[in-house]
Amino acid sequence: MLEQVKYYEDYEIGQGRDTVGRTITETDFVVHAGHSGDFFPHHLDAEFCKTLPFGQRIAHGTMVFTIGVGLTATVINPVAFSYGYDRMRFVKPVFIGDTIKSRVEIIGKELMEKRPGYGRVTERLTVTKQTGETVLVADHIYMVECRP
Repeated sequence: MLEQVKYYEDYEIGQGRDTVGRTITETDFVVHAGHSGDFFPHHLDAEFCKTLPFGQRIAHGTMVFTIGVGLTATVINPVAFSYGYDRMRFVKPVFIGDTIKSRVEIIGKELMEKRPGYGRVTERLTVTKQTGETVLVADHIYMVECRP
């Protein structure tokens, strides 16, 4: 990983970057079910899923979110801290064998009145799969130090 100091003033609306892809496997489904405790049949029961409209197992939305965010974790900014996520939506299903990638883009910034010396930067996360379809969208909010 690369460490890069980027202060609040350095962020510009519209800045963005794309990640590499990652293919979703059956092992991902099983490991995520074990970590989360979500053994819902829509994710793990292939025979049950044959009776549903998609006809196959559907990835956990939380797994797609976790992997999608993980793909963006290539730069460490020691003056920025995750403040949380807003407006998360699971737009389309992801299946075993799909390859997802992420794009992040700065969509907003504002100084934090209650925390002098910090600003809030909002980054839109968009996860797509190999078909070009958007499968997940969320807004990641950072608390970022202002330039000293």
